[in-house]
Amino acid sequence: MTLSVHRLDPDLRPTLVAHFLSLSPADRHLRFGTGLAPRVIAGYVERIDFNRDAVFGVHDDSLALVGVAHVAFDGERAELGLSVLPEHRHRGVGDALFRRAVAHARNRGAPEVVMQFLSTNVPMRLIAQRFGMDIASRGTEAYARLELLPASTLSIAIELVTDAVTLVDRTLKALVAGWRNGLGEQARPL
Repeated sequence: MTLSVHRLDPDLRPTLVAHFLSLSPADRHLRFGTGLAPRVIAGYVERIDFNRDAVFGVHDDSLALVGVAHVAFDGERAELGLSVLPEHRHRGVGDALFRRAVAHARNRGAPEVVMQFLSTNVPMRLIAQRFGMDIASRGTEAYARLELLPASTLSIAIELVTDAVTLVDRTLKALVAGWRNGLGEQARPL
């Protein structure tokens, strides 16, 4: 699987809901800090402001959404939430989503990125540690903070090139998936 992280648009809300609902109850608890009913998750996705916030995704070769990063902006503050389906963990998906989300926040002038997660969420703690975030635990909650450099011409250019490459990757995956589906239909007996 090629790790290409692209920005999701509001038309993919149903896919985003399906991604969150495909997480086990324990994983949903880790992602949201509490167990949420499907209707609450659907409401959360419906309330995402795609003009203010950014939602990034990684799709596998069959275009299934396997990882998501939500960068929520509140003024200058950028808060990041991540989720990766279990069968795609330990393949760099979370790291790729984190890098892309941080680049986006930096290039929008955010001075820092923060993450809030349960102290028991070992994968999030490991990502925070890997990227040098300051981590503070208070009871059942952990808070991670990463100061960002100001945007530069180079960081903006890299983001633009990354988006262009990602668009090509997604287009190729869609063509291959369409070709496979078409071939499958032709190969079926009448």
